[in-house]
Amino acid sequence: MEITLKNIGRRFNREWIFKGVSYSFKKGRSYAILGRNGSGKSTLLQLIAGNLTPSEGSLDYYLDNKIYDHEKVYQSLSIAAPYLELIEEFTLSEMIDFHFKFKSFIKDLNKEQLIEILDLRSSKNKAIKYFSSGMKQRTKLALAICSDTPLLLLDEPASNLDTQAINWYHNLIKQYSSNRIVIICSNQEHEYFFCNNQIQLADYK
Repeated sequence: MEITLKNIGRRFNREWIFKGVSYSFKKGRSYAILGRNGSGKSTLLQLIAGNLTPSEGSLDYYLDNKIYDHEKVYQSLSIAAPYLELIEEFTLSEMIDFHFKFKSFIKDLNKEQLIEILDLRSSKNKAIKYFSSGMKQRTKLALAICSDTPLLLLDEPASNLDTQAINWYHNLIKQYSSNRIVIICSNQEHEYFFCNNQIQLADYK
């Protein structure tokens, strides 16, 4: 997959959040979208995900060198973000079953292996509403990273994670990020230090 942004801008009322963003995202590379809080990182990520439309400019997706239908792009991405909630009435086991009705497991993983990766065997039948904030965040990350999609989008991935869980996140992304486009929104270096490309939103104000 490849994603091309041409002079993308997004406006809220009369105020431009950013404008003039031209960039290409390519398979097998990792990207960090950087900026202070409120700079528009999440907005740009939602544009890339197809959940928002630009106020100006164009955004195109390519799969196998052919233009890809915008309305189908959701099938090719997985995302984890603080503003996207889990279904808290579900148990962990039910949440995994529900998620993977719409996605496939990456690299021949299965539900039991995913629960092992999460180290939540004793909580697999517990309702997610009883999980700690750190357990919820690990679940969001595992569902996104372990989905077989060419595009992986993460917004503030280390939110609510302690030092041990941050190391867990680093290991998980290292193991399952090859041959994908990985885009991370952050202003914390430990969330994106491995990204070999950076976009500073301050350059597009």
